[in-house]
Formats: sequence, C-alpha cells, structure tokens
Amino acid sequence: MAAASTVRPRPKVIVTRRLPQAVETRMAELFDVELNLTDEAFSQGQMADAVRRCDVLVPTVTDEIDAGVLAAAAETGRLKLLANFGVGVDHIDLSAARAAKVVVTNTPGVLTDDTADMVMALILSVPRRLAEGEKLVRSGEWRGWSPTGMLGHRITGKRLGIIGMGRIGRAVATRAQSFGLTVHYHNRHRLPAEIEAELEATWWDSLDAMLARVDIITINCPHTPETHHMIGAAQFALMQRQAYIINTARGEIVDENALCEALAAGKIAGAGLDVFENEPAVDPRLLDLPGVVLVPHMGSATFEGRQAMGEKVIANIRVWADGHRPPDQVLEGWA
Repeated sequence: MAAASTVRPRPKVIVTRRLPQAVETRMAELFDVELNLTDEAFSQGQMADAVRRCDVLVPTVTDEIDAGVLAAAAETGRLKLLANFGVGVDHIDLSAARAAKVVVTNTPGVLTDDTADMVMALILSVPRRLAEGEKLVRSGEWRGWSPTGMLGHRITGKRLGIIGMGRIGRAVATRAQSFGLTVHYHNRHRLPAEIEAELEATWWDSLDAMLARVDIITINCPHTPETHHMIGAAQFALMQRQAYIINTARGEIVDENALCEALAAGKIAGAGLDVFENEPAVDPRLLDLPGVVLVPHMGSATFEGRQAMGEKVIANIRVWADGHRPPDQVLEGWA
C-alpha cells in the first residue's frame, strides 16, 4: 500500500503595497498571498490586523513596523517572517522583532546601480541648475541664449565627499572618477588599501574634517540612531559656501530645518534631495529656495530594480518556508 503523500501548507503572505505585476503573480503561484490591489498604505490598525493573520508580512520602507505592531503579532504568534521589500530596515523595530523571534530579511545589492545613477544625476543637476532651467523653459519666459544666462558650475576638478562607502558609495565613487571628481570618503571602517587605490579615494576618520574640505557631499549611509541628524547646523557651518549636498539615503540623516536655514543664509550653495525627513511632507521652504533639486524618493525606481527586489523577497520567503536561513536575513540570534 502506497504511503500517503504529505502536502506542506503554503505560508500565508500579506503584501502591504502594490508590487510589480510579475512579482505579485509569482507570489500567487507559490504562496497563499493577500495582495493590496488598492496600493493604499496600511494604517497601524490594518497593520496590526495583518500580522495577527499571516505567517509572512511583506512590508515596504514606508510601513512602520513598531513594537505595537509586533505586540499585536504576538497575540496569535503566527507571524514568523518580515520579508522587507527594500534595503533599509530603519522602519522596523529590530529589537522588538528579535524579542518576538520574528526573522527580518531585506533586498540588498539589487539597487546599487540605480541609486548610484541617481546620485550622479543630482550631482550634475544641482551645480548646472538643470531644474531651474527646465522651469524657465516651461514658464514661457525664456528669451533665448545669452553669454551670461543660467550660469552654473562644472563638476570636473571638484572634490566629492562620500558619507558611507558601502556598495552604493563605492558605485558612486567609480562613476565620479569618470567625471573628473576627486574622491574623499568617511566611513566607520577604512577600506582596504587596494580598493582605495582603485577608487583613488582619500579616507577621513573625522567627518567634520572632510566636510570642511570638499565641494560636494553625498550621503550614502543607512539611517540608524547613530546617523540620525548626522548633518545639522554644526556641520553646515563647517562646509564651504560653494558646497552642495546630495541625499539619496534617508531624510532623517539630515536635520531638514538646519538645511533650510543654511541654504537661505547662503552657507552652502545648493542641495539635491531624493529623500526628506518627514516624507511625504516636504518643508515648504525647500520649494522656493534656489539651487535645490527635489525628486520624490525615486532613486531605486527602475523597472529592473523593482523586479529584482521582488525576486529577492520571493527567494527569502521560499528558503525560510523550506526551513533554512534566508539569504538576506538581517537579524540572527534565535533558532
């Protein structure tokens, strides 16, 4: 008599936002999935309800998974995996997740080139005043070329200071070399000598010392308690008046009020921002200041990048469901 086959139940997966259609379709094939077809962000109440009912939650970087949400999950004990659709996990209370023995994964590596490209786009756009020029053409007030019209600054020969020399920081450094920028960087740990030589990069143990010497600053580090408001009034006071700051990492790393004051006072020349401290709210002063380029958190917004993120989420869920350590697990320390 043949032994009865054992069919492993599919994990219940709840996705908090719309994902690329191919990703959602593949999830439907593999899991008992509940999709958010409206793409409206979950309220904290909806989030709490979701974590009570699922084995796996797929949140995004705009979802706040705090201790209260994880306490709601503990009421049923069903939630076992937070498969984050994104690299940053500063929106997840990692201590509470560890205490609840909920595994956290993310999607590193697949957004490196997209984000580095956005950094370079902003580095080019701000000194050359591209946003101002585009607005001038659309306004109908442009009166044609003139020798002194829309003058900006070239970036070739300038010093670039990179804060955070991980995957994205190094990708920015590689691109910067092609534009004739001299690379400086501040990082928790100095890079190996061979990588420094390849990037022709100068390391600064002191962030403040670097800020005082470079022409363009780009932020490419994660948001943590240590990096919160890492750039504030004291740091802007150190920067050269012709300096520009670029932020594609997290808005909370920069004190946005201090940034507005520094720009208004002419302490720095401009800023290129893809992220904001209180997203989606933007300080209205930034909307009117010259020398500022603002884009809506789109550094990783490519079809290819989003697809790759979804594939990583699926891989993490499948490996976890098979009883193994997910390849992109953020936290360790439990069985």
